[in-house]
Amino acid sequence: MSRKSKLYEGKAKILYEGPEPGTIIQYFKDDATAFNNQKHATLAGKGVLNNHISEFIFTQLGKIGVPNHFIRRLSMREQLIKGVEIIPLEVIIRNIAAGSICKRLGIDEGTALPRPLVEFCYKADELGDPVVSEDHILTFGWANEYELEDIVSLALRINDYMSGLMAGIGITLVDFKLEFGRLYEGDDYMTVLADEISPDSCRLWDNKTGEKMDKDRFRRDLGGEIEAYSEVARRLGVLPSADVADLDNHRKRK
Repeated sequence: MSRKSKLYEGKAKILYEGPEPGTIIQYFKDDATAFNNQKHATLAGKGVLNNHISEFIFTQLGKIGVPNHFIRRLSMREQLIKGVEIIPLEVIIRNIAAGSICKRLGIDEGTALPRPLVEFCYKADELGDPVVSEDHILTFGWANEYELEDIVSLALRINDYMSGLMAGIGITLVDFKLEFGRLYEGDDYMTVLADEISPDSCRLWDNKTGEKMDKDRFRRDLGGEIEAYSEVARRLGVLPSADVADLDNHRKRK
């Protein structure tokens, strides 16, 4: 498929104009960033793994009725998605205390929360994606009451499904980030899941060892990022056991 005009380049993905009106090609890069892009590296094969893992999860969520932007995977690093108007919020669902909430509230990492906690951050890199309340969201018009209701309901439903999915392969879903968008059909629109779900956007701990299998390996200089992402993909059954870098290079040579 011939690649069209670049629409946007973010930290981990590039969006290109799609082959049909209302479609976009989402390309997964190997770039790894942390601390609002203060830390940066290239991890060979990460984009391939995230593309396949996100494809699998979005497909499964679609089967249980969670509306999302995914259409199909195009290649090792690309997927075709529906064009949506992104709601400028990061939606974090926490099952266990880890990361920023521990620093903000003085909670020990690993503390199980009595119920899933939904937090919102305003998407603004220049501000460090600050935590905001529902009142902030409504006051500044980032989303309306009906959208917020849909977002929270969908987030909790996704959390329920994802927690079970990961538990079935020996992984604890500690927390994860979601993004949503408005999918327009004429003058009407619906709120749909967008972006990606991968070890870049989730905290995943091995049930038996507590080993981190996500982006925290990069944030905390633990190393073994690709091995951890590959293990998640292997347990989900979404990639053969071959080296992802070799798979990617083989596809590029064809």
